[in-house]
Amino acid sequence: MSLSAAEDNSASEIHLPADIDWHMLDKSKFFFLGAALFSGVSAALYPVVVLKTRQQVLPTQISSLKLSLSIMNHEGVRGFYRGFGTSLMGTIPARALYMTALEVTKSNVGTATVRLGFSDTTATAIANAAAGLSSAMAAQVVWTPIDVVSQRLMVQDCNGSSIKSSKNMIPSSSSCRYMNGIDAFRKILNVDGPRGLYRGFGISILTYAPSNAVWWASYSVAHRLVWGGIGCYASKKDENAVNGGGGCGYRPGSKEMVAVQGVCAAMASGVSAMITMPLDTIKTRLQVLDGEENGRTRPLTVMQTVRNLVKEGGFAACYRGLGPRWVSMSMSATTMITTYEFLKRLSTKNRDSLTS
Repeated sequence: MSLSAAEDNSASEIHLPADIDWHMLDKSKFFFLGAALFSGVSAALYPVVVLKTRQQVLPTQISSLKLSLSIMNHEGVRGFYRGFGTSLMGTIPARALYMTALEVTKSNVGTATVRLGFSDTTATAIANAAAGLSSAMAAQVVWTPIDVVSQRLMVQDCNGSSIKSSKNMIPSSSSCRYMNGIDAFRKILNVDGPRGLYRGFGISILTYAPSNAVWWASYSVAHRLVWGGIGCYASKKDENAVNGGGGCGYRPGSKEMVAVQGVCAAMASGVSAMITMPLDTIKTRLQVLDGEENGRTRPLTVMQTVRNLVKEGGFAACYRGLGPRWVSMSMSATTMITTYEFLKRLSTKNRDSLTS
């Protein structure tokens, strides 16, 4: 694929590797390698997710550094990996659903928007947004029960170990004691039925669907803008050669490709995190905390959760854990997009088709 350097008539072009569509992939290799690669990514980023989750359910703001030191002192490294086994079991089917929906939607919507006469930039943004929306909705069928179980394991016992101050006590987390993910799954199912495992499913869709749509649309725009800027620089650098009559073309190396992907992923993550953070905080609390009514423990409603957050710290309370979430999203997105592109090239049926 050739990308015009600055969306104008510049003589310099950036020659990027050809896009890989769904029909070009060896599906069995794609899913097998994807499961292995993304499991490794999940393991590396899981401690940040634990920090974010605990910050979101605590009634007062605690810095990430202070909370990290507290977890390390009272629980050790294992404290950063509470619920990881459960999360890992859900990663494989959830990622399979996510990647399938992403690639199928992106390919179909991209073709349809081009046929409707949209420009390449607009068609790419629309296709990426639609793909992000559909993939998030598909993955939540698996991710919501996994989230409910893993998040309860993340915050279990943190009142008695990592958080000592009474004002930092978690305000009515589940009273059940879970031995492991399977035990938690069974107890939640016995107490609340299937609805207990899908607590917060609606708000999860409202959180992750727009978050993914915003992320993929922002990523595609940032990707084009960054490469456009690089193209302008390359055009000026090679101006003498161009004026000599031999138009030049710029072919980025693999390191440059990864660097640009990382920068664009971090930019898109910042936009997405800021927009959807309040919804993510509400979702986490719905899935982890319980309320009391007439002496009986009941799941909180969305309105009760919002009222509790506002009472604890105003609207700013909805942004607790923003730092870890931004870091987590940026690191996850950077590794995800670079791993994902690498995975697609490893899984291509015909490598010769990748040359532009």
